[in-house]
This record gives sequence, structure tokens and C-alpha cells, in this order.
Amino acid sequence: MSATPTDHAAALGRRLDRLPLSPFHRRLVLALAGMILFEWVETYSFAFVAPALRDQWGLSLSVVAVIVGVSSLGAFAGGVLGGFLADRIGRRRTMLGCVTVYCAAAVLCVLVQSPWQLVIARFATQFGAQGMAVVAIVVLSEFVPAAVRGRLQTYKVVVASLGIPVAAWSGYFLVPQWSWGWRLVFALGLFGIVFGWLVHRWVPESPRWLVSRGQTEQAEEIVRSVERRCAVQPGSPPPAGATPDVPAPARRARPSDLLKGADRRVFLTVTTMWVAGLLAYSAFNTWTPTLLSENGLSLDDTLLLSAVLATAAPLGALVAVPLIDRWDRRVTQLVLGFLSAGTLLLFAVARTTAAVLVLGSVISLLFQMAVPFLQVYSAEVFPTRIRALGSGTANAVSRLVNFGAPSLVAAIFAGLGYTAVFVFLAVLSLVGGIVAITFGPRTTGLSLEDTGTATPPASFPVTATKEHPAP
Repeated sequence: MSATPTDHAAALGRRLDRLPLSPFHRRLVLALAGMILFEWVETYSFAFVAPALRDQWGLSLSVVAVIVGVSSLGAFAGGVLGGFLADRIGRRRTMLGCVTVYCAAAVLCVLVQSPWQLVIARFATQFGAQGMAVVAIVVLSEFVPAAVRGRLQTYKVVVASLGIPVAAWSGYFLVPQWSWGWRLVFALGLFGIVFGWLVHRWVPESPRWLVSRGQTEQAEEIVRSVERRCAVQPGSPPPAGATPDVPAPARRARPSDLLKGADRRVFLTVTTMWVAGLLAYSAFNTWTPTLLSENGLSLDDTLLLSAVLATAAPLGALVAVPLIDRWDRRVTQLVLGFLSAGTLLLFAVARTTAAVLVLGSVISLLFQMAVPFLQVYSAEVFPTRIRALGSGTANAVSRLVNFGAPSLVAAIFAGLGYTAVFVFLAVLSLVGGIVAITFGPRTTGLSLEDTGTATPPASFPVTATKEHPAP
């Protein structure tokens, strides 16, 4: 009797989940995190070069808004198409293609001579960068052991989030020094090609994706190779009589699949989490200095707050490392939401500089702690055949919705005042955890083949074992 694709997937998944952490896993994290680090540099760089471009090119605020808006559209298109292609033609091929696009577009950003050339270059940069990032999250989830999946994803976020202070301080030191200093800031994105080369060297195609496409022999070879690198005796081959290559692989992923059956509930849950989370996160980081200035805080203090918030980003992800695999991720996400909401309400009534800096730093830490939870969870809940498409599209939709965030925040501020803005952000902070605990499946500590079927208690402790010590 032939083994089914589900049998092969479950067997290979169990073998990957039993592996101890090894240099293979650390190289995987390093290569993927390095690529995403420079994607974050590219994403945040424009905010720090825009003042210089306004002076040199005489840009109006409306033109700056066009550049930012078109960049968001590029991220949306990259997230959807990147996820779609990763499920269609493979994780590795799509990821390498996207990193090539975003590095080539970074060259264009360095060389542009007009605002409209920059619009095109920024669209292409964000298209490639976001496409690469959403696939990288999925690749890491599909390779690492279930018991430490969240922890390794969080280490990836720690490294990647260094891109925020790198962009901030590079802008601070390079842009004022030379009339072309802003070009150097854009050029930092080119370093992503180094980590693209490491991905080419160190990261094989996902065995889980190969099995979903019926390519079980190739998947078996890759899993055996990873087992040898982890100094583990290779697992048993497929059962006697099993068909080595299943001739009828799963139907190719289509965007319409996200709105059918059980996958629709998962997609809507994750999309709501992404939309609420990104809207609260970006609105706080983008608008807080301006709103504080409007409310009477000095310019020096608002600039100090911006620098502190940028520097606090990696620290927040680092704090999440010991927590992300310890309890049910949905519960921890809900707790982070309540803590963020409470701190935002205190921030809304804070008036002294010291209180604003302390509470602002705490909010930034909490928001950044929530980032790895959201990234990990959204890559766990979908079945393999639409995992990249589902998580990538949910992420992309949040960026499209976020396109209207500046107008929304401005309208709330104009109509209801300063305090109302932060009450609104507090409500958004609660949405993700409430939606996850109400509608989402449990994923913590479970094999990816089991996450879609789990309906568990709200608390599920997972601790390190001898097989899965902390890295």
C-alpha cells in the first residue's frame, strides 16, 4: 500500500522536530536574520533621509507622502506575490529571487536623480524586501524543532530589529556630513546580498514544502542531510511499498483558498491580528514625536524620544526570547496586549519629560516583544500548501490598511484630541490577543502538521529539554 503525502509529511515533520539544536540551525537563523536586518534598514531608511531630500530637491510634503504610500503598496504586492510564489515554485527559489530584487532596487535608490525615479526605486525595494521577509519567516518555522520554534524565530527578530537603530544612527551620522550622505544610507541595503549568498550556501529547500508537492525523495534526502549535520542517526526511510514520489501532489495554492473552509477562519484571525498590531505599532512610532511636540514638549526632547524608541527595538525582542515557547502564545500575546494598553493609557496623561521617556520606552519594548509572537504564530497556523501565501497575505493586508493610518490618526487628534489617540492605540493593542485566544488554534510546542487541529487549554507550558536546550 502506498504511503500518502500526509503520512510522509507527518513522518518527516517528526524527524525534524526531534533534532537537537546544532550549527545547522544557528546558520539558518544567521542567514535569514541577516537578510531581514537589511530589509528593516531599507524600510526605515527613508524616514531619516527625507529631510535632506526635501532640502535638496525642494520636495513638498505631498510628494514625500506619495513616496511613502507607493512604498507601502510595494510591500503589499511583495508580501502577496512572495507568499504565492513560495507555495507555487518553492521557498528557497522565491526568497533568493526577492533578495536579488531588493538589492538591485537599493542600487537604483543610490543612483536616482529625481523624486519620480525614487518613487519607482522605493516601490521595487519594498516589493523585494517584503517578499523575502515573509518567506524567510516560513522557512525558519518549517525547519526548526517545534519545542524551540518560537525562540529561534525571536532570535531572528532580535538580529533583524537591529536594522532600526542602524538606519537611525546612520542617518544621524551620514546624512548631515555630505550632500550625498543620504545615498550612503540607501546603499546599506546592498549588504543584504551577502546574507543572500549565505542562504544560497546554507539553506536547502523546505522538506515540508517538497512533500506537499509530491517530491518525497528530495525531501527525504534533505532531512537525512540535516540529521547527519545534527549528529543524529538518520530516521527510517519510507515504509516498504511506499511510493517514493507521490504522483498526485496537493493542488497548487490559489489566493481564493484563503477564504474557503477552515482556512478562512485562520486567515481572518491572523489578518486581524496583523492589521491591529501593525496599526498600533506604526502609529505610535510615527506619530508620537509629532503629537508630543504639538502638546508642548520641546523639539530636543521629541528627538531624544525618537532615538530611544529606535534603540529599544532589539531589546524588546530579546526580552521575548525566554517567554515565547514557555506558555501558549495566544495567552502571552493577550497579556502583552493588556500591558501595552495600560501603559498607553498612562502615557496619554503623562506630561513630564521623564514620565514620557520612561513610559514611551516601556511601550516600545512591549510592542517589539509582540512582533516575534505575531510572526511565529502567523507562520504556524496555516497548512504547508498555503503557509507562505496565508502568512504573507495577512502581513501584506496590514500594510495596505496601514496606508491610511496617518489620516486616521490625524482625524482623531483633530476631532477628539491628544488623549483620544492613545486610547485608540490602547484598544488596538488588545485586539490581537483577544482575537487569537477566541478564534485561533493553539500552536506552541506542536508539530506544524498538528497546529491546525489543536483545540487546547489556554495554558500550555513548554520548557527546554536535553534534546532542545536553549541556544
